Amino acid sequence: MDAAEFRRRGKEMVDHVADYLEKIEERPVYPDVEPGYLRSLIPTEAPVEPDSYEDIMKDVERVIMPGITHWHSPNFFAYFPAASSYPAMLADMLCSAIGCIGFSWAASPACTELETVMLDWLGKMLQLPECFLAGTHGHGGGVIQGTASEATLVSLLAARCKAIRRVQLLDPKKSEAEILSKLVAYTSEQAHSSVERAALIGAVMMKKVPTDSLYAVRGEMLKKILEEDKAAGLIPFYFCATLGTTPSCAFDHIADLGPLCNQENMWMHIDAAYAGSAFICPEFRPLLNGVEYADSFNFNPHKWMLINFDCSAMWVKKRTDIIGAFKMEPLYLKHENQESGLVTDYRHWQIPLGRRFRSLKMWFVFRMYGLQGLQAHIRKGTNELNQSLLKKITKSREIHLVPCQLSGSFVLRLAICSRSTEFRHIQQAWQHITQLAFELLQEHHH
Repeated sequence: MDAAEFRRRGKEMVDHVADYLEKIEERPVYPDVEPGYLRSLIPTEAPVEPDSYEDIMKDVERVIMPGITHWHSPNFFAYFPAASSYPAMLADMLCSAIGCIGFSWAASPACTELETVMLDWLGKMLQLPECFLAGTHGHGGGVIQGTASEATLVSLLAARCKAIRRVQLLDPKKSEAEILSKLVAYTSEQAHSSVERAALIGAVMMKKVPTDSLYAVRGEMLKKILEEDKAAGLIPFYFCATLGTTPSCAFDHIADLGPLCNQENMWMHIDAAYAGSAFICPEFRPLLNGVEYADSFNFNPHKWMLINFDCSAMWVKKRTDIIGAFKMEPLYLKHENQESGLVTDYRHWQIPLGRRFRSLKMWFVFRMYGLQGLQAHIRKGTNELNQSLLKKITKSREIHLVPCQLSGSFVLRLAICSRSTEFRHIQQAWQHITQLAFELLQEHHH
């Protein structure tokens, strides 16, 4: 394929992608295939002679699409959102064309510097404390990890390194192995499995903290376990709080947990992988109160912020804590500007060496949507839609309810009022409301 054909095929592919997304609702959201379905549909070996592009695209529909779970279908309600937008797709296309492997500033200065600035932009959208921003003279900063799992692992390994050094400073005779055997990390019993997996990889003990009736960890719950473990000679060093747990979107009480972790000299990492995007809206920002006590914070713009996978944003209060745990300087990776203090080499902030130019996606999306556009995407259900829904409900005369106003939002409130109301009546009311809401959204879409 030469440049001329690439231009032609590229335009065809953009049309193909646009058609796929516009008509995605027509496809079954979940594939009807059995394990191993694909092997019989393609040859057992790679072709010796080239196949034509036309044949490949035919096979996309024949071989690939039958086995696709359509994450961007409006009928997809599993797992979590997978963000997508046309600006992000175009940026990813440019990223592939540039093809830099930005492990250091020298490897591609724009790749490093745009990422630093984009994480500052996003941090300001979230109203993160100044200590988490890089700026021009800050001690903190942000980095794009591949997933929240990576961010959790990186934070745990950095915390482990810091804890070992702290203990050895007080007692130089203690070996690293001895200290490691006594280190304990903590997380909610509702936390994502990737948190427990980070402890397995980091070879440290992890204990799960019980939650309250709303599936959230409170300060007193963690404090009780810490006192027991310290009395047993163990060394608490890390707590992973969750804002928006996977099972129920519960929020740990970081405003209580943070001061406790600071008092106990424990690293507090906040995993807000799914819910974090909502914090750019002022009405949801209070849910992040307490982040000022954290050592690191992470959420996934690739879940709810219109930026395609992979883009997991992580901030640290002191970047030296991360760099100190991962820094290695072979001669072939050194460059003359690395000690200037004006640049950072992101290879010291992550597990892999290589990294793509992922900040291009952020730059395109932030500029083409603006903060207001991103906030509108998070809010989605507008006051006008809720008012229209209430009119539909009232006009149907099957159920009757009244609205209220909460923080500027038009809210429909359903109160159980009658002595004779039973569970079946509530079910019927809910089914009626959801049916009318679906009809309204269909009308709005068209």
